[in-house]
Amino acid sequence: MQQRLTEVELTPELAEFARRIIFGILPLTEPLDIAIAKYAPEWPFDQIAAIDRNILRIATWEFAVDRETPVKVAINEAVELAKIYGSDSAPRLVNGVLGSLADHEHEIHQALTAVSRKVG
Repeated sequence: MQQRLTEVELTPELAEFARRIIFGILPLTEPLDIAIAKYAPEWPFDQIAAIDRNILRIATWEFAVDRETPVKVAINEAVELAKIYGSDSAPRLVNGVLGSLADHEHEIHQALTAVSRKVG
């Protein structure tokens, strides 16, 4: 992360936001994956491309744990990332999975908050 931050000039606020996302997700990777798989069973999690899984983790963490980003904004940003970094079908997959997760935002928040307290 430090190398990437030296390669790309970010404002201090954006660099801090990136750190919050990374260090917020790292201890919750497994619980995030479980929540994504549970609430979006139509998309087998182990068959989703790595970049798409990470985009899903980021957006889910943003709206279900951090809760600073509105759900619709997190989904739109994730779809845009999928357009840039994913395959042709990635934006549709990301939008569909996150739409399913958004319907269960409250339950996901409760589950991840409980795990986050244990980890933190």
